[in-house]
Amino acid sequence: MTTPLVLTFVGRDRPGLVNAIAERVASAGGTWLESRLARLAGEFAGIVLVAAPEEKFEALAATLAGLETAGLRVTISPSVPAAAAPSERLIALSLVGHERPGIVRDVTQALTRLGVNIEEFVSGVEGEPFTGAEVFRANLRIRLPDGLAVDELRKTLERLAAEIMVDLSVGGGEAVG
Repeated sequence: MTTPLVLTFVGRDRPGLVNAIAERVASAGGTWLESRLARLAGEFAGIVLVAAPEEKFEALAATLAGLETAGLRVTISPSVPAAAAPSERLIALSLVGHERPGIVRDVTQALTRLGVNIEEFVSGVEGEPFTGAEVFRANLRIRLPDGLAVDELRKTLERLAAEIMVDLSVGGGEAVG
């Protein structure tokens, strides 16, 4: 029987980090199921879902802990796969606005008040091509709770977009704000 495990790791970016983890997972008879990995400010971080035989869990934990000497911190958390929610309640949300402190706080606060779950959040700051002004961009995948209408989400985001002066697109690319 296999156990689902969530591995998180962070270390100074260099070639071979993902391979070092993948080799240890495979040597313990584990399977790499899903991952999100990224380089940020010279660090490389990730979260990985693996399945490993229960009898090899301790060996896997020990071999991954050995990566600490190479500057890679890895944590392991046993996991129970969540039941999939209906896909029609999954919505894409895009945000673009001039960079300023508090954008992420304001957007996530509004979503939290509505009971929305953020399933994926990718963001960055870039310079506008002509002016060089810093622009914040974010793409989210959110899951709406039962009872929350998409129109109610849009109305809330329209008010927020006007207040914090950003453009928000919900679902099929309809801009609000």
